[in-house]
Amino acid sequence: MATPPLKLHHLTIPLLFLIPTLLLTTHYLHSLPPTPTLTPHLSPSPHTFTFTIKLLTYNRLPSLTRCLTSLSRANYSSDTVHLHIYIDHFPNSSISSDVGQKLETWRKILEFVDGFEWVHGVKLVHYRTGNVGLQAQWLEAWWPVNDDDFVFVVEDDVVVSRFYYLFLKRVISGYYYNQTGYSPFVFGASLQRPRFVPGKHGNKMNLDSGTRLFLYPLVGTWGQLLFPKPWKEFRLWYDDHKAKGIKPLLEGMVTNGWYKKMGERIWTPWFIKFIHSRGYFNIYTNFPHETALSVSHRDAGVNYGKSIGPDSQLVENSRDIDLLTIQPLSNMKWYDFCFREVLPGRVAKELSGVSDILKTMEKQKPIILVGILEASEKTVRNLICHFERLNIRNYIFMAPYSKLELLGDLARRGHPVIDTQEVFNSVLSKMSSFELITDVIVKAYVTKKCLDSGFDLLVISGNTIPLSNSAVLDSGGSTDDFSIGKISRHFYAKSSSDSSRIWGKSFVLQLADAVESLVSHDGGDFVDAIEKVSKKQGVRLKVIDETDFSLKLETVGANQSVPTNTKMISWLPATDINLVTDRLQQLGMWIIDGDFSCKAVVCHQS
Repeated sequence: MATPPLKLHHLTIPLLFLIPTLLLTTHYLHSLPPTPTLTPHLSPSPHTFTFTIKLLTYNRLPSLTRCLTSLSRANYSSDTVHLHIYIDHFPNSSISSDVGQKLETWRKILEFVDGFEWVHGVKLVHYRTGNVGLQAQWLEAWWPVNDDDFVFVVEDDVVVSRFYYLFLKRVISGYYYNQTGYSPFVFGASLQRPRFVPGKHGNKMNLDSGTRLFLYPLVGTWGQLLFPKPWKEFRLWYDDHKAKGIKPLLEGMVTNGWYKKMGERIWTPWFIKFIHSRGYFNIYTNFPHETALSVSHRDAGVNYGKSIGPDSQLVENSRDIDLLTIQPLSNMKWYDFCFREVLPGRVAKELSGVSDILKTMEKQKPIILVGILEASEKTVRNLICHFERLNIRNYIFMAPYSKLELLGDLARRGHPVIDTQEVFNSVLSKMSSFELITDVIVKAYVTKKCLDSGFDLLVISGNTIPLSNSAVLDSGGSTDDFSIGKISRHFYAKSSSDSSRIWGKSFVLQLADAVESLVSHDGGDFVDAIEKVSKKQGVRLKVIDETDFSLKLETVGANQSVPTNTKMISWLPATDINLVTDRLQQLGMWIIDGDFSCKAVVCHQS
């Protein structure tokens, strides 16, 4: 039977504004499935889509009765909403003494489902011939037939508010079909009360009373709306990893322990690992007084050894729904698995944009400016994982035009970035735009901006890994205003009235005048340019003794370990990436997986 389309009636919803950087990026891994398009799927007006409830059940007739009753009482505004019920079978592996009782239980379930009247659309019952378990129940419940096919998945111990569909209809209209509000990195909406932080030692989930909608990567299993495109992408990712024997292990997460204990009986660790690798988010609601649009009674089953009871109360007042104003994504709070706030969209395209980024930084710590012009994408992502491990938060990436897609992806994941070419054009558009020259000049201007803003600054290459937090950030204990490391190619500037005066506009302009010939003829870099201009200007520049401070990766033997007093390891841009990867793996410093995502989530409480 053909599925009739659901008419989406006109909704009066404020226009949404997509975070600017989402327009810059497609995706980051050429080896992964194609990136979802940044353009929303636009149906002819009025929009048409199908909405199907996928109800998963096993042997809990009282739970199923309660769930179906709540679903049938909801307000569907005369829209067509389909109901698909998936009934898992009991194991047939052996004949047990209670087989007759089991058969009777399932007969009662089938009789109830057959007699249950669903007036809102097509009712479909899928009664399995064998026991497949909770993971297959979820994963095999849906393959979107097109980009206008939506599902709302509930397990049988869940009940929903009468207003749940009205809210989900707003979400679909505002965050999927609204051209200015669509983001391919939002995979759906959870209706359950937000209460769980999966990152070990993460922050408590403290939300202010004014926050009604926010974004959070965790999938909800107690009433989850799924968008078609991300779900298809997940299923293909799952098939690829499952076929290759890759496990959904993500260290530092509570769910990792769940998987090690329950294995393929559960599906959420797979989806969590996928979301972590892609940097996707879920829409959550935050109602007062521990209420929600869907509530789990946490009945005994796969997830609970015994019944616990409801985790919250249903929203029963329509005025609460009126408070859920669909707002621009850029105005919403974003959080990671540790429930640390994520700040997407921090892209500087001119020097004033650098000032805006600096306002989001912790004042008491130096800024680490990372130039990634000559760094591979893999090493940049590996460096981010080391920043997370060391709880280094005050960093900014500088990306040239040739790495524009990487720039966009980093920014929408919450990493601050500088568009080197745009900033260069805003200050010295008349000069050569050769990428290395552009890189050096913009670093000089950003250094001045940091010093004028009261920040110390450490400039490093993307071909660098810090091994310590404090020792690296004070550049080996140098007390001078300016210092360099010739092995690691780093530059350190301490903020003071003297350093800000010395690193004035005339110093920057002289560096800009000198850099073109220096780079073009001598193959120099930022450190060389600073050394040359400082000498010419009579500025004291400390050269750090890096005997114990920094180590070149190329000098580390295959079976050699890094000395304990080493604070930074780096390598030349021309070093073969396979050699870099092998050496870092041997040293335990290659901490990304095959998806170029961190192997672990590391929570540092705010």
